[in-house]
Amino acid sequence: MSPNEKTKKYTEISQKYGDPWIWGIYIMLIIISIVESYSASSREIAAQGIYVPIIKQCIFLGAGAIGVIWLQRLDYNKPLFLYLMIPGLAVVTVISLIYVMFFGEIINGARRAMTIIPGLLTLQPAELAKLSIVTILSYVFAKSQKNQDISNKGLIAAAFAVGIYGALMIRSGLTNTLLLIAISGSMLLIGGARFKKIGILMVIFGIMFGFFVIIKHNNDKKEEIFNENQREMMVTMPSTEGSASSGEVGRSGTWKSRLREWWHSDSLVYRPITPKNQQEMFSRMAQAHGGAIGCGIGKSRECSRLPLAFSDYIYSIIVEETGLVGGIFVLLLYLSLLGRAAMIVRRSKRVLPSLLVIGMASFITFQALFHMAINVGVFPVSGQPLPLISKGGTSIIVISIAFGVMLSVSRTIANYGNKKNKVEDTPIIEGLDAENPTEIPAKNVWK
Repeated sequence: MSPNEKTKKYTEISQKYGDPWIWGIYIMLIIISIVESYSASSREIAAQGIYVPIIKQCIFLGAGAIGVIWLQRLDYNKPLFLYLMIPGLAVVTVISLIYVMFFGEIINGARRAMTIIPGLLTLQPAELAKLSIVTILSYVFAKSQKNQDISNKGLIAAAFAVGIYGALMIRSGLTNTLLLIAISGSMLLIGGARFKKIGILMVIFGIMFGFFVIIKHNNDKKEEIFNENQREMMVTMPSTEGSASSGEVGRSGTWKSRLREWWHSDSLVYRPITPKNQQEMFSRMAQAHGGAIGCGIGKSRECSRLPLAFSDYIYSIIVEETGLVGGIFVLLLYLSLLGRAAMIVRRSKRVLPSLLVIGMASFITFQALFHMAINVGVFPVSGQPLPLISKGGTSIIVISIAFGVMLSVSRTIANYGNKKNKVEDTPIIEGLDAENPTEIPAKNVWK
């Protein structure tokens, strides 16, 4: 097949199904998810049976795949799609975040989830917030384009949105808030904002984050004093099940201890394994056991001892079983997704689809990098799933939606100039037709 024929075939596939590279990355991540999530589920298998964990994972992956297929067939600029993905998703996210803040289930010392179907399905609104902030910022930056720059009004609106989400999420995890800031920064660059404005917005985010931490620290201190008084009162009373110690842990104290442990992590080799550092210790031991080529699929030694091996520390199990080679391969998959999104952005005529694609890719890639950095000790210990690979129904569904949006946009962009399927000739919603400031027309860009 000649190069021209390959390019023509590639374009035809993109026009019908969306970008083949994104499809390839998505399918590869699903395969890795099925293999490694089952391999890392020793504790769940002991409690639930051999097949229950993998059946649950496959159900969520299957539901996500159905969502991807459905979304990629939609045109992203249809009013129904935009209304569901922007204001609709934002309303659901804010309501669920507020509910979880006060009434959510406590997981690993923080309120993180709400039960949808008892024993089967829980919702973690923090995952929805990552998806929602991408759609909100895409809309805000597209509406506030001015001379291939983002207006001050748009920057204020973006800061307000990130601030609200950050405030609602800060109790559920510090890394989620930092992830929002990383996503918004990448979208600012693609949106055409000047570096001066980006710097100002990052300073604003830093000040807001400082206020959140101070307020959270003061609240945790008052809660610790209250709990201490309660324990003193309980000394003279008969002990009962469900004491205050089983409740929510003060997160500011947890953050401080984790930062302190991370700063001195170079001396882990000289420390005994304790309940406080077992995640770090067993994850490092798993990676060391993997070596260059790994010990083999299904032959992990640490998966039965490493807490949350199937979710927050699944990358350590991947490295143990496939070695440094496998770990780098998974890393390159996520980086390739971001690189492919950049290629799609080059072909986009409008800023809205550019921001949707790069925002979704940044969300997935940054979350993967955060997860890997935590596993290898670059970042302090914190809970962050590996996109599409870690177990967790909410995370899998949300990541699948992100892939579906990217495929929808890539399919629409690939149809530019296609007489059989004209797209984006007329803006559906007024004000969302701003030109993409980063458009670089190039031949054979789809190769």
